[in-house]
Amino acid sequence: MSKPSIPWLDTLSTALAPAIWGSTYIVTTQILPPDRPFTAALLRTLPAGLLLLLCCRALPKRSAWGRLLLLSALNIGAFQALLFIAAYRLPGGLAAVLGATQPLIVMGLVWLADRRQPSTLAMWASVAGISGMAALLLAPGAVWDAIGLTAAFAGALCMATGTYLARRWQSELPLIAFTGWQLLLGGIMLLPVALLADPPLPVLTGTQILGYGYLSLIGALLAYLLWFRGTTRLPAVAVSSLGLLSPLTAVVLGWLLLGQSMTPTALAGLITVLASVLAVQWSSISASKHTHSISIPTQKASS
Repeated sequence: MSKPSIPWLDTLSTALAPAIWGSTYIVTTQILPPDRPFTAALLRTLPAGLLLLLCCRALPKRSAWGRLLLLSALNIGAFQALLFIAAYRLPGGLAAVLGATQPLIVMGLVWLADRRQPSTLAMWASVAGISGMAALLLAPGAVWDAIGLTAAFAGALCMATGTYLARRWQSELPLIAFTGWQLLLGGIMLLPVALLADPPLPVLTGTQILGYGYLSLIGALLAYLLWFRGTTRLPAVAVSSLGLLSPLTAVVLGWLLLGQSMTPTALAGLITVLASVLAVQWSSISASKHTHSISIPTQKASS
């Protein structure tokens, strides 16, 4: 009999993934060669996928390939490409605010596909999270580029849908292989984009090699293992709300390491985002416990 998971420990371990992703902003802007976003995404995902599959050489069943390819495109290939398009065409704050819509998108998918209405607390907490992110990051006079806006929202839609489907489909592959295949296939999808859109890499310094290594080993291999583990143990809405910690971590690290300013409005936004994440987690875990407590007597009665 498998040992039951502890929701708050699962939440904390899953939260490490977006916190790690938040740190990649400093690595990318301060260490890596400039103007090569798709190359950075490729070198982050493809080597990590290869390493994981070398550790766990498990092949998906023939019937599972369609789902795996779709998840790889949503979670890795399309999401990474759209993310960098938005990052180059929009201010970071505006892109992050649009990305903060992920919990609401997941709630809509759960409501439409599973016929499960989200709790009022979770919905209002998610709206508060978007408002807090706007106060934290959205600068006055932001440029509303149509292509950038479309890419940012499409990226949020891809990640939200991928998170929901990964939770719903529950792959029979071991976690390492499930993560590795998505990173590998997503990296392969990014390969032609990187070759066509980015200039060739210059001769890399030792620091730049370490930067790419961090993005791959920590930012992809470890972070996606924690993220996809979370999708198997936590409700999809709870997992998606943790994504708000990524831009929040980037802001805090910029303040601590780069001397970026933190205004009172931004501080209020930061506290609002944290409160929003905690409220969604509490609401989701409480709802999960309530559903479990109802299902136990039914199982006993039918045995």
